[in-house]
Amino acid sequence: MMNHPLPLNRVRVLDPFWTREMDLVRQAVIPYQWEALNDRVPGAAPSYWMRNMRTAARAIAAKKLGKYVPPRQNMNIVIEPASGEQPQENGFYGWVFQDSDGYKWIEAVAYQLMRQPDETLQAQAQQAVDAICAAQEEDGYLDTYYTILGREKAFTYLKDHHELYCFGHLTEAAVAWHQATGKSDLLDAARRFGQCIMNRFGPGKERGCPGHEIAEMALIRLYEETGEQAWLDLARFFLDVRGTDPNTFALEENRRRQAQGQPPLPVTSDRYMYYQAHKPVRQMDEAVGHAVRQMYLCSGMADAARLTGDDEMWQACRRLWQSTVREKMYVTGGVGGTHDGEAFSRPYDLPSDTAYSETCAAIGLAFFARRMLQADPQSEYADVLEQALYNTVLAGMALDGRSFFYVNPLEVDPAACETDSRLRHVKPVRQKWFSCSCCPPNIARIVSSLPAYMMTRAEDTLYIHLYIGCEAETQLNGQPLTIRLDADLMRDGSVKATVLAGRAAGRLAFRKPGWSRVSRCTCEGKAASEENGYWVLSGLWQPGDTVTLSLDLSVRVLSASPLVRETAGQICFARGPFVYCAEECDNGGQLHLLRVSPQAEARVESRSVGGCPVPALRIPARRILPSGQSALYAPWQPPRQEDTVLTLIPYFAWSNRGKGEMRVWLAE
Repeated sequence: MMNHPLPLNRVRVLDPFWTREMDLVRQAVIPYQWEALNDRVPGAAPSYWMRNMRTAARAIAAKKLGKYVPPRQNMNIVIEPASGEQPQENGFYGWVFQDSDGYKWIEAVAYQLMRQPDETLQAQAQQAVDAICAAQEEDGYLDTYYTILGREKAFTYLKDHHELYCFGHLTEAAVAWHQATGKSDLLDAARRFGQCIMNRFGPGKERGCPGHEIAEMALIRLYEETGEQAWLDLARFFLDVRGTDPNTFALEENRRRQAQGQPPLPVTSDRYMYYQAHKPVRQMDEAVGHAVRQMYLCSGMADAARLTGDDEMWQACRRLWQSTVREKMYVTGGVGGTHDGEAFSRPYDLPSDTAYSETCAAIGLAFFARRMLQADPQSEYADVLEQALYNTVLAGMALDGRSFFYVNPLEVDPAACETDSRLRHVKPVRQKWFSCSCCPPNIARIVSSLPAYMMTRAEDTLYIHLYIGCEAETQLNGQPLTIRLDADLMRDGSVKATVLAGRAAGRLAFRKPGWSRVSRCTCEGKAASEENGYWVLSGLWQPGDTVTLSLDLSVRVLSASPLVRETAGQICFARGPFVYCAEECDNGGQLHLLRVSPQAEARVESRSVGGCPVPALRIPARRILPSGQSALYAPWQPPRQEDTVLTLIPYFAWSNRGKGEMRVWLAE
């Protein structure tokens, strides 16, 4: 059953928790990131985004006059000025995919404008849009890296140089900007770049596909916005070519090697696994390689399967989903277990202290989950969507919106992070910005577009996936209906849906959360049946009709599969969608010495963390005391212990009160 998210301007979020998060993005994150994109944040790594756009525009003007002189730079993956060196006036700086940071920022701004008009914010975004349009070449090509350093090499290194990735983010931003403002300037730029790509790649033309996926789902979004079949066809081409013989990445690598007089590289079964190009997409059965790339690919595949009825691709999506969430997902909804390639590891390899769990990967999992919901509403997809959003996605941003995590570990010892090279990727405190800053603007855009994840609508059914207080305008069987959802999962499990206006016959479907052990759904005059993990109520809906849900928010004790070696003999705590952790500032250091009983009774109490009120847990526990032995090893003797009370806070709020230890999993 195909269904669609509700338009963002038809959903008004009222939920106190999420209103705070969305306001934080609007009032703090977006302005802060605008300063970062313009290199105006003291002490933060430069972005070079606006600088590169303006440099590319000058280069285009100089090329028209035949006066362009390329800068004296090697075409490396990342280019930064040498220590003490001033950037060249006409040089490119930053990562090869630097253009995408600003595109994601514009997309986040557009979603906020749909929520609430803001002339100042729109004017800033228009500056960015104008800079982008000025950096577009006459034939539609738009990538500052190649425009500045050497257009003749464009599209020759799709595996690693991210042109199609940047096009994807440009397209996502362009559609959002068009929907928010009605302006077609950025949409026209995306279409022109898309046509430039189609002139080179496609059936009967050159074989090629993105090294870092996102163009696939962006092209499908452009198709849904414009109705132009060519964009869906190009998305399908990229999917159909990927991992097939001859391998497109092998072709481009061996062309370069041939030009250098080197022998060709053998194409082995695992050589391009990092890029999800080791086999055709319809044959894929395990989430592998770079975690963000894999999640973005899955999202594009799910979109394509939904729109074309490609059952073979849909079954591949199902297999990849099961591989991800049943074997390779952290309890916090994070994915990507190893820093080696920012990648998925083998099944059940989920270390806590060396976890990578990139913020963007959790966002990608949320993208994948929503698209699975659109194609086939099943509560398991919404459960995972919620798990990723409430935990790893939000943990990526400080409670003041001014610092960010790229990596989201489940266990931190600051001393180890600072001295152990194996933990060099783990930061015990959030960073102001990154030279590779894909995560901060990605957080801004998903939080700003939250309404698109809360509900979806088929012709005769409105699905409520997330219990977030709001007012929503929709239709059932062509008739208008306005519904208010009252919910506050930070406080309790009482949820009420009330019809405010309209009169329509159809179905309302409410997700039965996997975390709620005892749940009820009632509505006077209508019986609730269960369907794919949803309570479904059918009939005529009119003002005053109410549906009441009672969800169980009691504290849960979780354990991992015995196949996860790293968490053997450990437990963690959760309440509703929130996973909890212990911090040193509440419990003292040496958190590994704490012992907790699964039968311990947890008390919920309100606590302020970084100015944000959160429900903390207070749990009786024991602490192992040092034995005083001088030897590293000694005959065993019963450990001395003392009673204590453990304080846990929601994982998303950790590291907002200074540097210290943190653990999600605690010894049983």
